[in-house]
Amino acid sequence: MRLRVDHETRYCYDAPVAYGLQQVRLRPKETRGQKVLDWTVSVEGGSSQLRYDDHNGNHVELIGIEPGRTETAIRCVGMVENTSSDGVVGEHRGLLPLWHFRRSSDLTKAGEGVRAIVEGLSQTDTSQVSTGHALSAAILERVGYEGGNTHAGSTAEEAISGGTGVCQDHAHIFCSAARLMGLPARYVSGYLMMNDRVEQDASHAWAEAHFEGIGWVGFDISNGYSPDERYIRVATGIDFREASPINGMRMGGSGEGVLVSLRVEQ
Repeated sequence: MRLRVDHETRYCYDAPVAYGLQQVRLRPKETRGQKVLDWTVSVEGGSSQLRYDDHNGNHVELIGIEPGRTETAIRCVGMVENTSSDGVVGEHRGLLPLWHFRRSSDLTKAGEGVRAIVEGLSQTDTSQVSTGHALSAAILERVGYEGGNTHAGSTAEEAISGGTGVCQDHAHIFCSAARLMGLPARYVSGYLMMNDRVEQDASHAWAEAHFEGIGWVGFDISNGYSPDERYIRVATGIDFREASPINGMRMGGSGEGVLVSLRVEQ
């Protein structure tokens, strides 16, 4: 399946920006079952300063904002060819050892809520992929999909306490619980082609866990199944902060508005 993406994020500042730098992770990875045919990242109101691959193997581009700008935009347009692998990404690769993905972070630190979810799965065999599906279902039952209750800085425990969350929260809870069970786990950001629409409000997020003899396997907790050919893997990390599509800093313009335009289609 060939997927086309047209994704623009536009920032409007309430005052001219004196200095700004954006860290962009919008270029998909070449992985098992995923081939990037064409991909272009363009900038309005800024310019590319540096490109590199980070410790997670993500393609990162640093964008400098032109001084005095009150509006900037980052747009990526591209084509990816995917084949279905039932969520199996395969053996571990890269510079980071597997034990790195067993460690916690501020966003995925396990508390009473995560521990309760894990305790409910005490009889499962963590060497089996079915454990990931059981965990995914338990999380969705405990934390329903609903926007407005969490934000980009919400932790796994905060989402559990609130009882609802979005894909980012589900992925954080999964990573926290899987690590508590002894499984390496990582956060994934990317795109999903929906069957009922082309226009979307935001990009997507899911999680992956590593199983001996199989490797990394993806789990889309919010939708209740493993990623297929409709998914585009872009960036991975210990949590959202390491795989965020765009983050950065600026001086000047104390407030900002963000407009996102996203189309994903076959």
